[in-house]
Amino acid sequence: NSRRDENSRRDENSRRDENSRRDEDNSRTDYNQHGRNANSGREGNNGQDGSNNDLGNNQNNEREEWGTREVKEEEEPQEKVKPNLGLSGKLTEDANTYKGVVIKYSQPTEARKPKRRWRWYIFKGDEELPYLPLHRQSAYLIGRERRVVDVPTDHPSCSKQHAVLQYRLVNYTRDDNTTGRTVKPYIIDLDSANGTYVNNRRITTRSYVELLEKDVVKFGYSSREYVLLHETSKDSDADTADAGLDMSPVSALLKAGNYH
Repeated sequence: NSRRDENSRRDENSRRDENSRRDEDNSRTDYNQHGRNANSGREGNNGQDGSNNDLGNNQNNEREEWGTREVKEEEEPQEKVKPNLGLSGKLTEDANTYKGVVIKYSQPTEARKPKRRWRWYIFKGDEELPYLPLHRQSAYLIGRERRVVDVPTDHPSCSKQHAVLQYRLVNYTRDDNTTGRTVKPYIIDLDSANGTYVNNRRITTRSYVELLEKDVVKFGYSSREYVLLHETSKDSDADTADAGLDMSPVSALLKAGNYH
């Protein structure tokens, strides 16, 4: 009986040891399998994250490329610089100067010297200044540039070359409906800063305005008034003969060539 009991205990212990070893092996197997599954999941997530990153990068690149293309499309083409074919200042100066000053005006072909003895009677307020004869030239340049002007106006509101009194040979109709020719006075403003006024009305620049007897002319904001009269105010010079061309200094290029 003792042997039997001993053998039984040995067999039972052997079975217990065998079961313990099997349980331990099974636990190790489960642990390893779990580890492999976890590693596989991490690799899969890493792959998915990498795919997502690649997709995001591709989308960002596409956005950048699209944005770049859009900017390029919005860029306006630059205009090519065209060659300047205009006259240089030096060329203009050589062609139209008097005493080294560029003249802003050239007399027209119908410029004539008048036979009628026109005058400007000058008033400054209530003070009457000496009159200015206006019959010796076909044109009179008016302004502050004393080197070239014929009628100086020193008021600061006047331009250096402000205006021109110009005599012109024009057609007129006689009482018997025939056509004659006569010389009449005109005033023209040379784009002055503060204007030329006839009877207190500012005239258009670069346009001839006929002056009549007793017209009052003013330049800029100067208080001086220039009243146009002539020697015999009651007479008319409609039938006055043509007195011929006059080469006055204000003529920039009137057939006679350049002034230097």
